[in-house]
Amino acid sequence: MAKEATDLTTLDLFSDEKRPGRPKTNPHPRNVQIKINKRNQVKRDKNKGLKRVEFKIHHSLFEQLDQLAKEQNVSRSELIESILVKSMSDEKN
Repeated sequence: MAKEATDLTTLDLFSDEKRPGRPKTNPHPRNVQIKINKRNQVKRDKNKGLKRVEFKIHHSLFEQLDQLAKEQNVSRSELIESILVKSMSDEKN
């Protein structure tokens, strides 16, 4: 069997080559890894019954939400969800 320069899985063939840094543990390039991880995250969220919502708010409101979330020891997402749930329940009454 000939030595193939692109075959990085058979490290014994490349033992004489010094490479800097940590050995490669994933066969995919970083941009492909990010896409795979994002796809898996979306699947996990979907299985949990979550739906993504995106909106823009003023920086000062963002900082207030961030501070309040830290004070309540919850994530910003959890805080916003609780505010929306409370607002929706108040509206029904």
